[in-house]
Amino acid sequence: MNTKWKNKLFCAGFMAAMAWTVTVSAQDKPADNMQILVDKVRADKKLIVADNMQLTENEAKGFWPIYSQYQDELFLIRARSAKLISDYRNAYNNNAMTEDVARTLLDEYINIESLTLKLRKKYISKFREVLPETKVVRYYQIENKIQAALYYEFAVGIPLIKLDK
Repeated sequence: MNTKWKNKLFCAGFMAAMAWTVTVSAQDKPADNMQILVDKVRADKKLIVADNMQLTENEAKGFWPIYSQYQDELFLIRARSAKLISDYRNAYNNNAMTEDVARTLLDEYINIESLTLKLRKKYISKFREVLPETKVVRYYQIENKIQAALYYEFAVGIPLIKLDK
């Protein structure tokens, strides 16, 4: 992966992490500011995808509408992730991490992962209708790299659960 791509990937991951963090923690921000940030993150991600997909004009006509639908559905799942992180942060900061809370948080995490996998599976056939298999794989690779960058950003900022001694 070249340096330009790495920088764009980092920026997209950072911007998405910022968007999730702002969504989770800034309840007092106007909705317009949040929408501007979300739009910026989506545009930056779309640029990374466009720069790396090498789509023909015909492929692009079929790909971008499906991409937009996929991103809309993915955003809903990411909103659940943001809420999960917020719930964890609240329980962690308030020393309210009971066994029941921990179970609920873990169950929601597994549900989110399951929904993400279902969404990926759902869209494979749609992407295959408009792209050759190699480009479908390439698109999923790009999505996975962006997801890895996001997970890394979150992992750095989320402390391990406190254990009773």
